[in-house]
Amino acid sequence: MFFSSFRKEPESRTPPPRARLVQTIVVNLDEVVPNLEAFGRLRSAQPVVLTSEVAGILQAGKVPFQPGQSFRRGDLLLRIDDRQARNDLNSAKSDLLTAMAQVLPEIKVDFPAEFPTWEKYFNSITFDKSLPELPAAGNQKIKLFLARFNVYRLYYAVRNQEVRLQKHAFYAPFDGAIVSTNLRVGASAGSNTRLGEIINMEELEVEVPIEARELSWVDRNREVHFSANEVTGSWTGKVKRVGSALDPQTQTLSLFLSVKNGAQSGLYEGVFLKSRIPGKPVQKGFRVPNRAIYEDRFVYRIKNGRLDYREVGIAVREAESVVIDEGLAEGDTLVVEPMQGVAPGMLAKSQSLQISGRKN
Repeated sequence: MFFSSFRKEPESRTPPPRARLVQTIVVNLDEVVPNLEAFGRLRSAQPVVLTSEVAGILQAGKVPFQPGQSFRRGDLLLRIDDRQARNDLNSAKSDLLTAMAQVLPEIKVDFPAEFPTWEKYFNSITFDKSLPELPAAGNQKIKLFLARFNVYRLYYAVRNQEVRLQKHAFYAPFDGAIVSTNLRVGASAGSNTRLGEIINMEELEVEVPIEARELSWVDRNREVHFSANEVTGSWTGKVKRVGSALDPQTQTLSLFLSVKNGAQSGLYEGVFLKSRIPGKPVQKGFRVPNRAIYEDRFVYRIKNGRLDYREVGIAVREAESVVIDEGLAEGDTLVVEPMQGVAPGMLAKSQSLQISGRKN
């Protein structure tokens, strides 16, 4: 025991620190075109409510007036019984012919050179065609003749009856579909009665919310790409217009996107679309996955074999990545995996990944 007290304990050896293996990519600054993603429902850009301005019994048109029925531009959708309106129109034409018959002899005697013009107009008035345009009076005295025999008043009375007759027929102003019907064929419609609603399938649009700070990055001259989970296919369109009011709850603006040939491509109103909106190019930028960003403005990189915590500038935020335009240099080794339990200055070893940080 005495001699063992002189024995020295062996020195403990501390193992050398081990470098942490982390996934990295090499920064290559280049022009990057960001893509903003947004979601919205497809709607018709032109819904139209059909309202009767005249009274009468509804009659069938060229297509059945039923919900879901599609139609083409110019198709007769519905008609309101117009027999009384036609009789009123023909009665007004008869009064105009009577007045013209009285004024023609006066014109023939005083203005024989103008007589053929007015005689031709008199002969052109028929009960089965629209009223021709009234010739211009080439002389002040002729105008007095026309006014004295009420030609002008009766002419515009006929025009008014023609407009009223046109209100008895509803022709499709576009290719579309019937959304709803309030009355069916055979029902009686009154003035200002709602008949139904139709939508324009030639012009479809998607309203998507977008943050106000991202609006400046939207490139309105490039195509927008759409996709849907419910419908197979992909579609393109354009930025149509931007809303002027900011949503007070979400602090977003409405962006309206047109869909090219949506109705002919199997799309339906109400389908939920994912929009991929191209942004303006970022010069000398680099796309980085969201998982590599800390506190919205920091990244880790490997410098001289150690972790380096660095602040960067984010130009645009995408769905799964961000585009950085400040804080990174060409050739930097950027850490792209989530880092926990680490601190700046720790030893690190790079494991390169093939992740594109370039244009698309």
